[in-house]
Amino acid sequence: MPDMTPVEFAALLGGMVVEVENAAQEGLERATKLVQREVRAELGHYQGAAGPFPAWAELAESTKDDRVRQGYPENEPGLRSGEMRDGIERNVQGRTGRVGSNDDKMVYFELGSAKQPPRAALAGALIRKEEDVARVIGRHFVGRLFGEDVANGSVPVIGDE
Repeated sequence: MPDMTPVEFAALLGGMVVEVENAAQEGLERATKLVQREVRAELGHYQGAAGPFPAWAELAESTKDDRVRQGYPENEPGLRSGEMRDGIERNVQGRTGRVGSNDDKMVYFELGSAKQPPRAALAGALIRKEEDVARVIGRHFVGRLFGEDVANGSVPVIGDE
């Protein structure tokens, strides 16, 4: 690194602060997309246990009968018209990324109710993708601060999801 004056060094550090903020925003955008895709893909398919959340319980026979009566496949938990799946949104504000839904049906699906057991789709997806989320954010920071081709010497890091 060439010799720098204190003013030049301060400018360099100021630029790095901006780069860190941009990297955080872009890394969270990519990470929330990853989790959103995972939870949307899970609906309609039974999921195993994830962290403290149990495997999804089999649909009740009465639920299966009701699904068939309405013209839906018998055994696709959480997936009928696709409305609940398509309502799963993501949001990034500052250094906080969120994946969720405002659909009341999703709340009952996730947390359960008096009539149905909980099926942790949102929490389960995050737990299953936890390492991928950390990798996406970490690789994005390294790429932003040290160059796109720096990861163990040669692996491209930006644009890799």
